[in-house]
Amino acid sequence: MDLQAELASLLTADPLRMEALRAVRALDLPDGWIGAGFVRDAVWDRLHGHSARPPVGDVDVIWHSRERTGHSYDEILEARLRASMPGLDWSVRNQARMHPRNGDRPYRSTADAMTHWPETATAVAARLDTGGGLEINAPLGLADLFSLRLRPTAHFAGARRPTFDLRVTKKRWLERYPALVLA
Repeated sequence: MDLQAELASLLTADPLRMEALRAVRALDLPDGWIGAGFVRDAVWDRLHGHSARPPVGDVDVIWHSRERTGHSYDEILEARLRASMPGLDWSVRNQARMHPRNGDRPYRSTADAMTHWPETATAVAARLDTGGGLEINAPLGLADLFSLRLRPTAHFAGARRPTFDLRVTKKRWLERYPALVLA
């Protein structure tokens, strides 16, 4: 089975994650996805033999639109998601406005933005298409995620490596997922 199909199967078997994906689909966001730990932790939980668990921390909704770059619109979207699924900690960020925070050039899309995230295994997202099918967005591939390899993206391998290392420590990934291999 290819990794995209394996990931799609894992997510579609998780009722809570599917409900969250439907809630985000209802927003009809341009280039809108749920990414980061929402997807990563589902895979790592499975590979560590854990049954499906709710997302730990926030649920990262990412989208891209140069027309709506104000933070206030993200807050409106978060409120709508909290109203539909109050049990989740929603975080909505238009990736078209995130580049200054990271000192990068403007991101062209959500996929482009994800290549600037700290870890390769985190740079993955999912969404439902208009027909209800599951789509996977993994601009850096899925090999690191499924091989339990925790390594920085190219943007965090050099001078930004301490930020990557701090995230590993702060999120306690090596404790929560002891089979991870730090690269």
